[in-house]
Formats: sequence, structure tokens, C-alpha cells
Amino acid sequence: MEVLSEDHKLIAEAAQGFLKAGHGVEAFRALRDAGDDKNAALRSEIAGMGWMGILLPEAVGGVDFGYRAAGLIAEAMGRNLTISPFLSSAILAATVLRAVGGTALQHWGPRLAEGQVTMALALEESTKHRPDRIATTLAETASGLRLTGRKGFVVDGGAADRLIVVAKQGGACVLVLVDPAADGVVVTEQFMLDHRNAATVAFEDVALAQADVLAMGAEAEAALAQALAAGRAVAAAEQLGVAKAAADQSFDYLRTRKQFGVLIGQFQALQHRAADLYCELAQADSLVAAALNALDAGSDDSELLTRAAKAKLARVGRQATEEGVQMHGGIGMTDAMDLGLFMKRDRALSEFLGDAGHHTDWILRHRGI
Repeated sequence: MEVLSEDHKLIAEAAQGFLKAGHGVEAFRALRDAGDDKNAALRSEIAGMGWMGILLPEAVGGVDFGYRAAGLIAEAMGRNLTISPFLSSAILAATVLRAVGGTALQHWGPRLAEGQVTMALALEESTKHRPDRIATTLAETASGLRLTGRKGFVVDGGAADRLIVVAKQGGACVLVLVDPAADGVVVTEQFMLDHRNAATVAFEDVALAQADVLAMGAEAEAALAQALAAGRAVAAAEQLGVAKAAADQSFDYLRTRKQFGVLIGQFQALQHRAADLYCELAQADSLVAAALNALDAGSDDSELLTRAAKAKLARVGRQATEEGVQMHGGIGMTDAMDLGLFMKRDRALSEFLGDAGHHTDWILRHRGI
């Protein structure tokens, strides 16, 4: 088990305390019941705490605390079911901006860090994560650049001020920055199982300027790869928080619920299942930490570790939420219990940026199996 540094301990404790006090499960229920899947008020609060600039350089208003710190914040968000643009803007978009640098970083970095704007990565084009299958095109015409295509499951796409769109130009990868309010952009909000903001976005011959092109070719591929690795690791950290919260509820229930005058936690079969879950969570915790630390160190193992962490948490998250529902019996699936809410968030995170099968297949092929 990793021993956190003093700085990381402070970040973890501050994040958990702040979110539990005002942006926990009860706040999530209130937002859900009010039909609010954006929670716009939180953006300025977490920006003031430096979270929106957690990965950005200090030169553009960021705090540059790194991916391990970002993972600790994400884990606290998972424990509290907090709705925020943290993963889409502070992680995915910020990693792209930092990778491409230049004018884009200088112009948008401060706005992102200060919470003035949110950004979303428009990548997916099918029901599954397939970053190697992009049909959206950027064409150079007599009248300028034109973007055509369709993206689905754009997380925070319904509220984003800018979209980072992955497209192809002459067979090469290209990243472009698009205003959702531009002519030819059609944004349709999607209903999500976990009550989070997402959208499908159609680009119908959208006119772009050369300044809207963030990166092309190898540079674009490298920036996208860095963003996806960061997204996988931080999403896994949030899913770890979801799994831990579900497990804590289950363990507390085993200590207090009685059947036939006996605490159900004394039943050996339930003890074995609880012990197995505890061990799986400990292993998952270590793997997520290793992935995040590898990103901070710029390690060659970061690609492998982030994929392994994402695959591991998809399995452990399912185990934690399903065990929780079963151990609570019939009441586990009712809306009165929080377990169902954690289960829905867990399922959405499992699919986001690739499920267990997708990343396990990559790892096996990487090892020549």
C-alpha cells in the first residue's frame, strides 16, 4: 500500500472534507430531482481551490500538482458522487492543451484554470471506445477548413464552451477546437444512466480557421494518447472512490443488521465475500496509484499501467456494487438506498474510455498473447 506524502495527504483530506460537507450524495440527489445534470455552481468553487488547474503549468495560472493529486481529488468525487466537469476539463482538456502548448495553452489555460470555461473531448463515434476508428473529417476547401462528422457520448458536451474534436485530415489525426455555438454544430443532450451531462454532437460542414487547429499528425496522436492515458487513470481513481463507498456501506450493514438474533456479519459465507472484496480493493488502490505515479514520472510503463488500472476497476467496481446490493437484500435496489446510485455511476465509468475487455485485449496483444 502506498504511503502518501504530506502534500498528498492534505489534498486527499481537503477534497473529502469539502465534497462531503456540501457536494455529497444528498447534494447529488437534490440535483437529480431538480433535473440539473451540470452543477454549474461547483465549477467556480473548485477552480478557486486550484482543482481546475491541477495539471496546468503555473505560468498559465495552474497549480501543476500532477496526476497523483488529481487522482486523489477524483477518488473523493467518486466517494461523494459529485457532479463536476473535473474529468473532462481539468484532466482530458488540460492534458491536451499542455501537450500542444503554444498559443492554445496561453489563451485557454488561464480561462480553464480560473473556471471561466469548460471543455469536452469529442472522440467517440460508436457505442464502444474505438479511438482508432475516426470517420469525422477536416477538409481543406477553396473557402477554408470544413469539419464534418458526428460524435457521441461527449461527456460534459451539453455544457462545454469549447469542444476538442478528434478528426482525420488526409488520413492523419488532427485535433481542432470548435465552438458548440458555431454554425453547423448541432448539440443534442443525451440521457445518461448516472445522471451526468453528455451529448451527441453533429458537425455539418462547419467552417474553421487555421488557428482552430491544435495539432496535426504525430503531434496530435501524441497529445491524444497522453490525454487518454490521463483520463483512464483518473477515471479509474474516481471508480475506486465509488467502489470504496459502496464497500463501506456494505461492511457497516454487516456490522449492524441482525437475522435470527445474530449479526449477519458473523455468517462465515458473508465474511469470506467481504474479505475477498477488501483484498480486491487494496490491490486496485495500489494499481491506480502506480498508474498515476507513472504518469507523473513520464514512465514508459504509463500506457500499460493506465490500461491495467482501468480494466481492474471495471471488475472491482462491479464486484463492490453488486456485493453491496446482494448483502443488503431486497432493499439494496430501492431508491431509498444509495447503493443503486453508486452502481449506476460505476457502470458509466466502466464504459468511459474503454471497458475491461477493450483494455485487457490491448494488454494481451502488447504481450504477444
